[in-house]
Amino acid sequence: MWWLDWRPLHRLALRLAGVGAAGAVVAGCFQPLYGDASFTASSTSPSVAAAMATVDVNQIAAANGTPLSRIAVEVRNKLLFNLTGGGAAAPPAYRLNINLTANNLSVIVDINSGRPDTENYALNASYTLQDIKSGKPVFTSQTFARVSYDVPGQAQRFARARGLRDAEDRAAQLIADNIRARLASFFVAGT
Repeated sequence: MWWLDWRPLHRLALRLAGVGAAGAVVAGCFQPLYGDASFTASSTSPSVAAAMATVDVNQIAAANGTPLSRIAVEVRNKLLFNLTGGGAAAPPAYRLNINLTANNLSVIVDINSGRPDTENYALNASYTLQDIKSGKPVFTSQTFARVSYDVPGQAQRFARARGLRDAEDRAAQLIADNIRARLASFFVAGT
C-alpha cells in the first residue's frame, strides 16, 4: 500500500499537465496588437497594427474657444498616436467620425459653504467607422469616461481649474484608449 500515498501527487501532476496542454492550445490563438504578422485565416490580410494605421480620424466638431474644442483636439491627437504608434499613417482605407459631449457634476458638497469638494467630469463619445471606398459605415459604437477630481477649497483659487483640466486630459486618454481597443477588436474579429 505504499503507492496510495502517491495518488494525490499523481492527480496534481495530471491536473498541471492538463492546464499546460490547455495553455499551449490557447496560446496559438493569441495575436499581438502591435505585431507584424497576421494569424487570421487569410495570410494576405494585414496585421492589426497595419490595419489600424489605415484609419483616418476626422476633425472632431466642437465650437471654437470652448473647453470641448480643446478636449476634441486632445482626443484626436491621442487617437492618432495610438493608431499609428507615432509613425507615418498609411493611405487611408477607413474614416473615423467622432462626436463628443461633456458634463460636470458636483458629487460631494460642503454643507457649510455650499461649494463642491469633489466633482465628476463625464465625457461621452459616439463614433462611426466608415469605409472610404464604399462610403458605407462599417460599425457605430459609443464609449464614455467618468473621472473625479477634488476641489481643495476656497483658499486655492486656481486649484479647481487645474483639477478640471487634469480630469479632462485623463478622460480624453480613456476615450482614445477605448476607441483604439474597439477598432483593434474590429480588425481582428471583423465585427
